[in-house]
Amino acid sequence: MRTVKTYWLEHAWLGTRVEPGVALDVSDDGRIAALRTGAAAPPPGAEVLRGLTLPGLANAHSHAFHRALRGTVQVGSGTFWTWRDVMYKVAHRLTPETYHDLARAVYAEMALAGITNVGEFHYLHHQADGTPYADPNAMGEALIEAAAAAGIRITLLDTAYLSSGFGQAPTEHQRRFSDGTADAWAERASALVPRGHALIGAAVHSVRAVPADQLGTVARWAEERQAPLHVHLSEQTAENDACLAAHGCTPTRLLADHGVLGPRTTGVHNTHLTDEDIALLGGTATGTCMCPTTERDLADGIGPAVRLQQAGSPLSLGSDSHAVIDLLEEARAMELDERLRSRTRGHWTADALLTAATADGHAALGLPDAGRLETGALADFTTIALDSVRTAGPLPRLGAETAVFAASAADVRHTVVGGRHIVRDGAHTLVPDVPSALSASIAAVRT
Repeated sequence: MRTVKTYWLEHAWLGTRVEPGVALDVSDDGRIAALRTGAAAPPPGAEVLRGLTLPGLANAHSHAFHRALRGTVQVGSGTFWTWRDVMYKVAHRLTPETYHDLARAVYAEMALAGITNVGEFHYLHHQADGTPYADPNAMGEALIEAAAAAGIRITLLDTAYLSSGFGQAPTEHQRRFSDGTADAWAERASALVPRGHALIGAAVHSVRAVPADQLGTVARWAEERQAPLHVHLSEQTAENDACLAAHGCTPTRLLADHGVLGPRTTGVHNTHLTDEDIALLGGTATGTCMCPTTERDLADGIGPAVRLQQAGSPLSLGSDSHAVIDLLEEARAMELDERLRSRTRGHWTADALLTAATADGHAALGLPDAGRLETGALADFTTIALDSVRTAGPLPRLGAETAVFAASAADVRHTVVGGRHIVRDGAHTLVPDVPSALSASIAAVRT
């Protein structure tokens, strides 16, 4: 492979340390061809990235259409379940065209926040009355095309969502989510084709949304394709109570008994777990995706992330409902929430939190060759300013701490995907006016 571009990184986080003056060569296949430290000055012709460069951030859990809820579902009080009613109304109005426009704007917002790969937990499959589109995967294709238009990678986690609860048929608003059976879901999902910027994975919406005797069908589909498999798990105590009443066990035990857990599986939230649940998840190397800004927005609770990681469950991060799109805030929140609960500090180092937001997040999305600044990895990276009102002051060698505990998405200056500059000097190169794109696409689904 030949080198097609060279970047000079003023400072770069290399997983365990920050190095000044790093030259990074990109090959014509969009990978890092070489990485040279000690480059005190930019090589001739190199593109200069001032600030601290990190591997691209991985948003391991997204529902793109939830972005339309920001600033509206925070009015008054309510519960997770009343929030869900508002969410259904927005979902009901979406078409492939309006969803493409909304997702393009949301993914552009992610790029502005340094996110280079999104795990889209996708269950909006059919028309509002539940009948399939002429192309049964029109909605999924709209999301894949939206990611391309915004310049980021996507792992489309096509989601089986077959029932409204244990033994209950889908409600009116859930009809467009359901394929009827897991076999029908598998047939439709099999028609989705991976491409350069897009992988295809699977998801079980939750144990209440997929009958127990059909969980194995989804798990086998993912196993046959060596694809990532995600599942909402124990986000609410009501889910645990209903599962116990229906099956006499916790959701985690139910998933374990039907072959869903394993190293390619990620449980999203994993909030209300028993000791046995934690041992099952860790013992099978099932991952945990924490979404702290959503979990606190919905008053879900604080998941046992420390114990899960100690048990063997790799941690990743997601923005979920997009109350905030800021993976640095998700990383910071995971540590700070644990401090509030335990009244002690320092549960993770800044390096460990960045690893959850980068390498481990990409691995959860089926891209173990991303999320690292090293030769052979995908040339996906992002640069944060070290001279903003938030980041000015700390020594550059403390860049990891600055990124996690001081910086925000507003400090992202550059985002590069496959060696291609998607965000330059804080501006998106493909979507010129992201705020206007967001405003227009959200207005279209509110009317």
